[in-house]
Amino acid sequence: MKRRFYSTFAVALVLCLALLAGCAGQPAKPTEPSGSEAPVPSESESVKPDDGVKATIKLGGIGPLTGGAAVYGIAAANGAKIAVDEINALGGIQFELNFQDDEHDAEKSVNAYNVLKDWGMQILVGTVTTTPGIAVSAEAFEDRIFALTPSASSPAVVEGKDNVFQMCFTDPNQGIASAQYIQDKNLATKVAIIYNNADAYSTGIYEKFVSEAKAKNLEVVSTTTFTDDTANDFSVQLTEAQKAGADLIFLPIYYQPASLILAQAKAMNYEPTFFGVDGMDGILTMENFDTALAEGVMLLTPFVADATDEKTVSFVKKYDELYGEVPNQFAADGYDVVYALYEALKDSDVTADTSASELCDLLIGTFTSDSFVFNGLTGENMTWSKSGEVAKAPKGMVIENGVYVGMD
Repeated sequence: MKRRFYSTFAVALVLCLALLAGCAGQPAKPTEPSGSEAPVPSESESVKPDDGVKATIKLGGIGPLTGGAAVYGIAAANGAKIAVDEINALGGIQFELNFQDDEHDAEKSVNAYNVLKDWGMQILVGTVTTTPGIAVSAEAFEDRIFALTPSASSPAVVEGKDNVFQMCFTDPNQGIASAQYIQDKNLATKVAIIYNNADAYSTGIYEKFVSEAKAKNLEVVSTTTFTDDTANDFSVQLTEAQKAGADLIFLPIYYQPASLILAQAKAMNYEPTFFGVDGMDGILTMENFDTALAEGVMLLTPFVADATDEKTVSFVKKYDELYGEVPNQFAADGYDVVYALYEALKDSDVTADTSASELCDLLIGTFTSDSFVFNGLTGENMTWSKSGEVAKAPKGMVIENGVYVGMD
């Protein structure tokens, strides 16, 4: 990308582009989309020609903006967009965000990655979901493009890739933390588990949950599975859990099948406690979902929207003003990813012409440095290991009267 020289002609050109961006770049309400419409603008063009501008860095984002997992991708993209606009307003390093839709499909995610690479992407924000993340992280590793994913949580996303990092908890950590939380809070005497045995995210959490439950003397009385092809009828799984006397069902799954489980349990008059993980976040904004079914559902999350600290209050207010709803953890993850990149780069000598590989080396060194500590919406004093995993503490959350409420 060429450096800007602010001649009269260049200023006129910037003003023209700003007018065009004003027509096309307004954020959309993040409701569950249908068809091929993508409600999030593909690019953020909030670049200001201030005297203090140091460089414009191209951020590529990938996630589901349409399809069944769109709640995750739209939220992450919206959160990232807010962070980009705030940072650009500071007048130092500038970010340009181009967020592509992958429909939670690995092949489409790789295609989106190639589109972004052709665009000139220097850093990757993404991907949002795990299975596409595994495929795309391999590409980023080969191309030496630094990647910081907001929410692709499988260890396979970062494993063996020194330039791929996670803002979210890893799946094993979620499994361990969930078992510990259930035991520490005395939430259950008998636990049933329903998980997707064809999904890397779900199986990764399940495996660690089981081992930690055993170590904590937490009794697992029923373990049943499903696949994406069978995720429409959970009567067998629920009946087995009920017969085994489970008073809590652990759901290390995404919100779509979880919504069916909640509805079918109610139809059976079976009322155990349901305990989920971060994939459950988003169920309250799922189209046509009766939020009363989720009353009392618990989950672990890195972000609680009703927290009273200044940073969270400001973000929640701004998100609601722009998109008309309370942000979920994926929105907070997307926001934190952009700010973590900014914190890592703001005191460096990078320019718009700094290559992706040079940025990659710089960011690897910074993120793995003992001196780099990041405070964000999703955690305080966050640090990263050389394997790309983040260290931060989870928080408990429960759904009450159709909203998320912090338990800790």
